[in-house]
Amino acid sequence: MNFTLSSKALSSSRTDCLVVAVPEKGDWPASTTQADEAMGGQLKALHKNGDLTGKPGSTLMIPVNDAPWGRVLVVGTGSDKDRKPADYRKALIAMANVLKDSAARNAVIALADTTLNGDDAVTSEASKLRLIGRTLEEQFYTFTEFKSEQPSKRKLSKVTVLASGTGKAFKDAFDLGLATGRGMNFTRNLGNTPPNICHPTWLAERAQQLAKDHDVIKTEVLDEKQMKKLGMNSLLSVSAGSAQPARLIVMEYKGGKAKDKPYVLVGKGITFDTGGISLKPGEGMDEMKYDMGGAAAVFGTMQAIAETKPKINVVAVVAAAENMPSGTATRPGDIVTSMSGQTIEILNTDAEGRLVLCDALTYVKKYNPEVVVDMATLTGACIIALGHHATGLLSNNDDLAEELLAAGERTGDRAWRLPLWDEYQSQLDSNFADMQNIGGRPAGTITAACFLSRFAKEYRWAHLDIAGTAWVSGKAKGATGRPVPLLVDYLMSHAGK
Repeated sequence: MNFTLSSKALSSSRTDCLVVAVPEKGDWPASTTQADEAMGGQLKALHKNGDLTGKPGSTLMIPVNDAPWGRVLVVGTGSDKDRKPADYRKALIAMANVLKDSAARNAVIALADTTLNGDDAVTSEASKLRLIGRTLEEQFYTFTEFKSEQPSKRKLSKVTVLASGTGKAFKDAFDLGLATGRGMNFTRNLGNTPPNICHPTWLAERAQQLAKDHDVIKTEVLDEKQMKKLGMNSLLSVSAGSAQPARLIVMEYKGGKAKDKPYVLVGKGITFDTGGISLKPGEGMDEMKYDMGGAAAVFGTMQAIAETKPKINVVAVVAAAENMPSGTATRPGDIVTSMSGQTIEILNTDAEGRLVLCDALTYVKKYNPEVVVDMATLTGACIIALGHHATGLLSNNDDLAEELLAAGERTGDRAWRLPLWDEYQSQLDSNFADMQNIGGRPAGTITAACFLSRFAKEYRWAHLDIAGTAWVSGKAKGATGRPVPLLVDYLMSHAGK
């Protein structure tokens, strides 16, 4: 799909389909008024008759004869006084769903002059262009690689977005939105790939390919022998039962000054999680291919960073392993010594994400990081607490937590902070080791983060539990690409500082 930005006048923008907005209550955008005038008042007549309601996310496709456009798609955007970025995004998604199945070969979108409520960081024209770009890439995504019969190719091949100008600020914003969307789609591709193909070695190969595709990325892959030498016995305990060897994948981007400390991203890469000896129930186990959602988000973020080349240093680390039961698998009751030297009594082999992450969190100390943010499909308890709308966030630094929360609000990729109080740490007490890897049923998301916090004391750290947001189940089953928008926004907010 070809997405471009243009500042051409609406009247001279010839296209198969023009997209304009109509509010439920409030003033019509200038682009809609201009379109209506060119159509001889047809839109006003339809609005008066009740065919155009302007309700959020409503759509109406109108054939046009005497105008530069073959048809006009009108999208409802709700009330002016109530319209927030989330409502605007709802309208964009509705628009995309109609466009991608339409007969139009090209389209012009005139939605950047729709007013939003909030601060300039989310309501400016540049911010809207960024959101339009991201939503277009995200909504036109398909994953059909493993279908023997490919679906019919869409007729739509070119989309032009109208703006009041095409200067650097607007173009950069639009391009960043597109890059973020492509990063999300990269994340979704990795997540949706079946686990017989997506294993740790395959993930490592994707990282090496990313470095080949973008000369600003440098990739290093550590094998099990190298990890054993480093003392990563906690991580290796997870892969012990699998025929697939674990990998520690490191991707570096150096866009900032040489002396600038890097922003470090750490992703949980469990390419399939049976639970190990603590075997999961069979129902829905196919979705455990998404247990590498944190790793996939790291990949997608690095893809976006490689495209946009911000002035910042970023290190991405993926702890990749497959958790399988076998005669060589780790048993409940086993004790391992982590890279940090701390010992762990493994009471439940299905609490394996924290076992791979803790060694990765120890490993990244070598980079003297500015901050470390890990992301993981870590606990079902997070879904119970927050559902599928918000990512769980826990941190040892208030400023870092607030910045990540703000990035989530700006992008609609929202997170909610949970406490990381010392009172919860005692739930990890072990009679036989420095700690056990589970803290019981109460506050499961918090005690999992408490476990990780013991390996992140030497730097500012935040943990994103994306168990409820990395994928959706049911008929629309698939990876979501979250939290790539949050991460990209956060990193870009620090670029050049």
